[in-house]
Amino acid sequence: MELYEILGLTIVILIWITWVMERHNRRVKELGSLPPGPRRWPVVGNIFQLGLEPPHHSLARLARKHGPIMTLWLGSMGTVVISSSEVAQEMFKNHDVVLAGRKIYEAMKGNYGHEGSLITSQYGPHWRMLRRLCTTEFFVTSRLDTMRGVRGRCIDRMVQFIEDAGRDSGKNGIDVGRFFFLMAFNLIGNLIFSKDLLDPSSERGARFFYHAGKVMELAGKPNIADFFPVLRVLDPQGIRRKTQFHVERAFEIAGGFIKERMEKEMSAMEEDGDIKKQKKKDFLDVLLEFRGDGVEEVSRFSSRTINVIVFEMFTAGTDTTTSTLEWAMAELLRNPEKLKKVQEELRRSKKKPEEKDVNDLPYLRAVIKETLRLHPPLPFLVPHMAMNSCKMMGYHIPKESQILVNVSAIGRDPKNWDDPLAFKPERFMEPNKMDYKGQHFEFLPFGSGRRMCPAHPLASRVLPLALGSVLQAFDWVLADGVKAEEMDMAERMGITLRKSVPLKAIPIPYKPPHGC
Repeated sequence: MELYEILGLTIVILIWITWVMERHNRRVKELGSLPPGPRRWPVVGNIFQLGLEPPHHSLARLARKHGPIMTLWLGSMGTVVISSSEVAQEMFKNHDVVLAGRKIYEAMKGNYGHEGSLITSQYGPHWRMLRRLCTTEFFVTSRLDTMRGVRGRCIDRMVQFIEDAGRDSGKNGIDVGRFFFLMAFNLIGNLIFSKDLLDPSSERGARFFYHAGKVMELAGKPNIADFFPVLRVLDPQGIRRKTQFHVERAFEIAGGFIKERMEKEMSAMEEDGDIKKQKKKDFLDVLLEFRGDGVEEVSRFSSRTINVIVFEMFTAGTDTTTSTLEWAMAELLRNPEKLKKVQEELRRSKKKPEEKDVNDLPYLRAVIKETLRLHPPLPFLVPHMAMNSCKMMGYHIPKESQILVNVSAIGRDPKNWDDPLAFKPERFMEPNKMDYKGQHFEFLPFGSGRRMCPAHPLASRVLPLALGSVLQAFDWVLADGVKAEEMDMAERMGITLRKSVPLKAIPIPYKPPHGC
């Protein structure tokens, strides 16, 4: 090799080494400005430092050591964990747009994609259109007011289902969550299809309950394919495959409801061409309006998108409602003095509670809020993603970082809550003491900002009325002679936070004292 060739090669190598070193130094500097966190291990990152606790508890434990804004590496997935009200306020008030992306796990991908979804689609025009539908058509106050009677009937049917089941249950009791699920499913069914869909003996209801529950469980399960992208094609744990199996089965059931509704409507149209004028518009009518030729192409819904939205409303609406009400009942049965207090409030009136009465039931509302504080249905909300790099609290947040807001840790932060692990509804009895509209950052069960749960106006009406109705109508005893202090309060983590062991209790119809 000639001398000039050697010199040229040497210069190229030196330039390459210089470029690599400068790139490395920039990367080191960038990484040095990340939020603090535990030392990462090679390849696996911080996975093994999480321990065997439920993840919202293990991350709260790590945050006590490393701070309220913390960096973790789950394999190659960079994750920023927010564990205090101060940092949550900074995020939602000053960085809401740039952190409004969604981290899409492998389990959420497949034949039925995530892009038609309100919950998992990325922030952009399609998502904004879906959100606008929710705020102007689905969960607007005027529509919720007109549906008040429907909600009341769904809850009345639940009370009757419980009474019927309780007569046959004996000391084994009933699966309390199952009846809350039936109520929530029929409520969503009325919002979308204008009809009840299930009863306790419904085979389709049992299958949907099973498949939807498995989807929520698997989608929230740690998946090695998310941590190590090179393994995605292999799906080593089979989570994506299993999730898609249950999604498809649940889609078949939801699609069957849609098909039945469409066939019934077509039949009615043949008999009476003005049928549309005779019925109130429900959610499905609104969705179908976005499928027609008169809709701008960018805003047009495919049949699959409609299926995704319907499926999402059923799974998200039923699972979170069921979880919250089951935890509320469990906490009250474990704290008999609180149960007695809320029942006394409810039974001062000689009639069953109605939605308009809820404002006059402050302790009942406090029970719901305290349940949401201790057992938020989504302990990390739905994971956010940084759509671009940004600076927050002086730290660098890299693009595509996963952002977890640990609302469970925030709701149990001793800096904000006295005796934070105790179930004390009284803490919410002070006038104007915190709501769940996303403005009190110590209490964020429905999130905050652009990606706050759009259904919280509906939840704020349904949760207290459903709980109040079963507490007013029945006295409750734990099944199989279990004592209050022996209750299993272990958690089962999926996307939502459920009781690991379903709550079983005996409903005893309440009979007012003679002369009352």
